[in-house]
Amino acid sequence: MKITEYIAALRENINEAREQGKTVVLIPTMGFLHYGHLAMAEDARKQDEDHEKIYIIMSIFINPLQFGPNEDLDKYPRNLVRDSRLAHEAGVDMLFVPSVEEMYPYGESLTTVNVSKITDILCGAYRTGHFQGVATVVSKLFNIVLPDAAYFGQKDYQQFIVIQQMVKDLNIPVKLIAYPTVRESDGLAMSSRNSYLSPEQRKQAPVLYRSLLDGASMIASGENRPEVVRERIIQRISTESEGKIEYVEVRKANDLSLVQRVNCTVVIALAVHFGSTRLIDNIIVEAQKDVEKHDEIKDS
Repeated sequence: MKITEYIAALRENINEAREQGKTVVLIPTMGFLHYGHLAMAEDARKQDEDHEKIYIIMSIFINPLQFGPNEDLDKYPRNLVRDSRLAHEAGVDMLFVPSVEEMYPYGESLTTVNVSKITDILCGAYRTGHFQGVATVVSKLFNIVLPDAAYFGQKDYQQFIVIQQMVKDLNIPVKLIAYPTVRESDGLAMSSRNSYLSPEQRKQAPVLYRSLLDGASMIASGENRPEVVRERIIQRISTESEGKIEYVEVRKANDLSLVQRVNCTVVIALAVHFGSTRLIDNIIVEAQKDVEKHDEIKDS
């Protein structure tokens, strides 16, 4: 595995890979890798163990544009030595670890990418400018790498929908792959921010997934009122933990629009604070008559 912090060196290696007829796959991350990140690399590599057909690039960049003034940019966990070892073991061909100066050489980006409407809800309602920062850095990575395909974790479901809309609107020729959320044995969604949790908070945090499973079970049993599902989830989280709920919402899976009745595939999404640690999670519930439509958002 090669490692570079420079765009020019990255492009040189990509050109060599393309000359060899390889498909270029990008996995953008902010580092402090966990198995959710590594599983995406392993998934991309599983059909090409000899590294003859697919060239996997994993980026590690903690993007300042997507952090608010009171968020955890400075303390976001970092361990490049560990990350490099894990990425190599997962089958990554090249690790791109640019500095802020390499990505934003003039100290700021005068050009930004803004996806409207779907960024004003859910996490976007509480993290002003976050998705503009995400869309800007992802568009930069797409322009730098020109990947044939790119992986994103389904845990950040709204992020995937935003990027999917950006790719559609800007006619970016990349295949997006939403990789299913990877979980700990007790159901907690893997996240770099889990390292912030105290032992007691870590013990309580799996209630998020249990509550989502409750909501999915209610819908599977015929409950079609989103407000009833939402209240059940809120009640369970509040009863079984000290987490402070930011939001719990039931929305259409394909475009995050509101639903009056659950008669289509939906995503139940939530954000909860355990102390200063903000965790998000979601579950997709497929209405029987809408299964085929749901498949479109997994791999577009």
